[in-house]
Amino acid sequence: HNACVQIYDYKEKKARVVFGPHLVMLGPDEQFTQLSLSGGKPKRPNVIRALALLLGPDFCTDVITIETADHARLSLQLAYNWHFDITRALESQTEAAKLFSVPDFVGDMCKAIASRIRGAVASVTFDDFHKNSSRIIRSSVFGVDDKGKVRGSFEFPQNRLVVTSIDIQSVEPVDQRTRDSLIKSVQLAIEITTNSQEATARHEAERAEQEARGRLERQKIADEAEAERSRRDLLELQSQSAAIESTGQAKAEAQSRAEAARIEGEAAVEQARLKADAAAIEAASELERLTKAREAELKYTKEQNELHLNKERETTQIQIRKFKETIDAIGADTIRAIAVAGPEMQVTNT
Repeated sequence: HNACVQIYDYKEKKARVVFGPHLVMLGPDEQFTQLSLSGGKPKRPNVIRALALLLGPDFCTDVITIETADHARLSLQLAYNWHFDITRALESQTEAAKLFSVPDFVGDMCKAIASRIRGAVASVTFDDFHKNSSRIIRSSVFGVDDKGKVRGSFEFPQNRLVVTSIDIQSVEPVDQRTRDSLIKSVQLAIEITTNSQEATARHEAERAEQEARGRLERQKIADEAEAERSRRDLLELQSQSAAIESTGQAKAEAQSRAEAARIEGEAAVEQARLKADAAAIEAASELERLTKAREAELKYTKEQNELHLNKERETTQIQIRKFKETIDAIGADTIRAIAVAGPEMQVTNT
């Protein structure tokens, strides 16, 4: 599983790649392609012989010797995680044949990575490499993108081998002088770190002590202020008590005089109110008397006017009736004769 083999037909001079797990039958002229891979630490060729090519993911370990710009020679033990990209190989035999295009892919991968690391380390000093070894090695192998970030993988296009990560397992100086310098540098760094931690702890202790002393002083000031406030409240209460005691009798007399004056004022107000009510009742009675007198006078005048009007009306009726009876007694012809007698006599006299 997760492996493949290459079967070569010597008669047809063709090769085919079979991915496992699979069951195949070899032809009479077909043979497996034997792989001869590098092995050991450091890598040595022709150590591992195999028929199946494991596709990974897997890892391999290598030991390389590097030299910094200040001629410090170091031995690095590195571990590489790798796998084969078989996305296209599963669809095409041409792409699948690329998996076997490099006979010793382990040795080729280790040599290529080692050369990149040696070239990058040769341009930096030992101190710089000691501080930033992981970034220097990763950036030298994987490269850096436009944003300055280290890429995530390194691919060999010849056989679709992809290296995904590099782990630095150990860094050891080759010569004794460099080893002594490294030990001294490490001891100096430890000493600096220890001194820094001691200074930080001492500073923190002093700061805590100062804070505690400050809190104590603030508490003392707060307690003294609270005591002064309590003393001030006591003095105020004592003065108020003395003032109350000295003015108690005068206040009682003043209150009694004020109460008497209040009662007298209320009595005067009540008396004035009663007088006002009596005047109001008297005025209302006089108003009612005058109103009734005016109403009686108006009624008397009205009745007199009605009697006089009735008398005039009856007199007028009598006159009308008398005139009518006189007219009826004389007669219409007599009246007409009387009316025209004057003019006729005037005409005759003329």
